[in-house]
Amino acid sequence: MHILLTGGTGLIGTQLCRYWAGLGHRLTLWSRHPERVAQRCGHQVRAVGGLEELHSEPVDAVINLAGAPIAQRPWTRHRRNLLWASRVALTEQLLAWLDVQPQRPRLLISGSAVGWYGDGGERQLDEDSPPVSEDFASQLCIAWEETAQRAQALGIRVVLLRTGLVLSAEGGMLRQLLPPFRLGLGGPLGNGRQWMPWVHIADQIALIDFLLNAPDASGPYNACAPRPVRNREFARRLGKALHRPAVIPIPGLVLKTGLGELSGLLLGGQRVRPRRLEEAGFEFGFPDLQPALEDLLHRS
Repeated sequence: MHILLTGGTGLIGTQLCRYWAGLGHRLTLWSRHPERVAQRCGHQVRAVGGLEELHSEPVDAVINLAGAPIAQRPWTRHRRNLLWASRVALTEQLLAWLDVQPQRPRLLISGSAVGWYGDGGERQLDEDSPPVSEDFASQLCIAWEETAQRAQALGIRVVLLRTGLVLSAEGGMLRQLLPPFRLGLGGPLGNGRQWMPWVHIADQIALIDFLLNAPDASGPYNACAPRPVRNREFARRLGKALHRPAVIPIPGLVLKTGLGELSGLLLGGQRVRPRRLEEAGFEFGFPDLQPALEDLLHRS
């Protein structure tokens, strides 16, 4: 299968490339920095700096995961524009290219996030739930999904990945949390009651591959483990896995002062269930947080 990826040098994309290359798929990665692709993803992955380099070569599926990290720094006006351009504008470029292809792919799997729902509070959310509140992160995900769904008019089946917190020993939020937690300086954010939908990186790769090969898959799928936890429970379990106390909270006011609106991403949450994946028959290797953390820490 010939698979075109965007965002292939990110945390999820690099793992996907390694996995699919091992299965013998032909991989092309559209990247702003094609010279870095071989080091990150392997020499068997072809890198292009522009879609015109494909010369109308047939592609069987497109995996659209590009997007600047949303929680890396405060949402200044410049940062908001960058986040929007790296998701919505890039997807529009992808659609323009797909529109002129003589042979279009059968499937587009496009990224999104559980932030689509906004801060859900105590509500139990699945793929049929509407957005609860529309902050910037929610508006960004809504626009991203709506743009990707336009591929349906081109005869392309569209799958939307509403991903939670991806846990990996190689990067992401878990890697940022490990230094303070190893020093015994970790703890909950704010009051710690906010829900954290999470997923082990191995399950994230497996569920994307599952959807790639599911002939009837379409629409949104919550890409997160079936048992979310509250933030204070996450801190407690990470401390337990590291054999360290995790009782030093970061007050919500401190986060709000330092991060502005971005703090809402950390102090809010979503109690999300992956109903559609479960109904489709996908089985999570790590449905519970403690074994997931212990597995990842063993690898780090």
